Amino acid sequence: MSAPLASAWTRVALRWLPFADAASADLPLPRLLRLSLFQVSVGMAAVLLTGTLNRVMIVELQIAASFVALMVALPLVFAPLRALLGFRSDQHRSFLGWRRVPYIWFGTLLQFGGFAILPFALIVTSGDTHGPVVVGELAAGLAFLMVGAGMHTVQTAGLALATDLAPAATRPRVVALLYVMLLVGMMVSALALGRLLADFSPLRLIQVIQGVAAATLALNVVALWKQEARHPAVTAPDRPRPRFLKAWRELADAPDARRLLAAVGLGAAGFSMQDVLLEPFGGEVLGLPVGRTTMLTALWATGALGGFALAARRLGLGAEPHRLAGLGVLAGIAGFAAIILSAATLAVPLFCLGILGVGLGGGLFSVGTLVAAMALARGGASGLALGAWGAVHATAAGLAVAMGGGLRDVVAGLAHAGQLGTGLAPVTLGYSVVWHLEILLLFAALAALGPLARWHPADREGAAGERRFGLAEFLV
Repeated sequence: MSAPLASAWTRVALRWLPFADAASADLPLPRLLRLSLFQVSVGMAAVLLTGTLNRVMIVELQIAASFVALMVALPLVFAPLRALLGFRSDQHRSFLGWRRVPYIWFGTLLQFGGFAILPFALIVTSGDTHGPVVVGELAAGLAFLMVGAGMHTVQTAGLALATDLAPAATRPRVVALLYVMLLVGMMVSALALGRLLADFSPLRLIQVIQGVAAATLALNVVALWKQEARHPAVTAPDRPRPRFLKAWRELADAPDARRLLAAVGLGAAGFSMQDVLLEPFGGEVLGLPVGRTTMLTALWATGALGGFALAARRLGLGAEPHRLAGLGVLAGIAGFAAIILSAATLAVPLFCLGILGVGLGGGLFSVGTLVAAMALARGGASGLALGAWGAVHATAAGLAVAMGGGLRDVVAGLAHAGQLGTGLAPVTLGYSVVWHLEILLLFAALAALGPLARWHPADREGAAGERRFGLAEFLV
């Protein structure tokens, strides 16, 4: 009876656990979960830089908000370089035979070094020392730059390594699992860092940030351990290496590559512009208390997790990635429409439903477009393709967040001054303009994705067995 019972449990796991079938003989589940720890470290760093330290620097350390905004934006400087980082990892020359490991390792060291000096730089910047404040400001800028460069390097090379290790049939589910781990890292880190810094003191700040530095180093070392096989012939110093601009032109000239990257940029901007506005909207427009607005991020994360799980399930069954991304865009449009209606009706459940829809749509869109970008890789150049996706996605998202906050303030200021008429609610109008602009961007992303999904059921020949995905199999 043990054999039928084991078979039944296996079927249950594959049916109800969306990432149980992401493993393969080449990349078993324990090894895959260990590799995914690099995403946990990136999520932890993102939460610390863009979330926890925001409040600490402005409230506890009394640092000017303009300086804080500049520091938080500095990691964005390295986002456009992700394509170059991915290309360099594809073409890395080394006697050791590793391509991805050196980049993940040096990215980890950059993160560790930035976190090591960051708390001392912030304390000097706050004026709580006898040293010149300008030294602390320069050191803080260097620390944010180092951490940002490390995060982008680790994530780009790590995703490329996962692409190298995973068989083609399981890559979509591996991608979804990696992004689930990124979200898990962000959620757990947000709770842990908030609790650790509840009783704030300069000493506690030093301890927490340096603890993050140590945890980053430990997580990435465990993630890297014995993952990449050595291939000295691939990384031989005398091996010819193409120039980056030539490789970039070849990638950009691939069928519909430019359209895909345009869709990625439009969609990332459309889904990200609201990142810093949902909680203030809930408080100002719907009158939610602080305790309830803090749950909105968890609600969005729940929707995103559902999107990742659904993407893994559908891609595993042979779904077309561009269509899946388009489905995510539609879910996002419906979510923003619900948020807009919640302001008119003051319906909190409708607002929460809209946030779930935005999270679900963002998860589907990210995984769908990333899988499509993976299919652009040719001849082992997965680093360049994934780097291009990451560069466009991160840059568009960062600019959209900054634009969303500024646009809301400008429109609200004009409405308060009466320059937009007397029949408009100033508090609601600033947010409403941002929500409508996001819907417009998502419609533009949907228009860009449409021609990429030229696919018919007949093209799925062999899909049940091979579970193919990518551009090559679906272009007409």
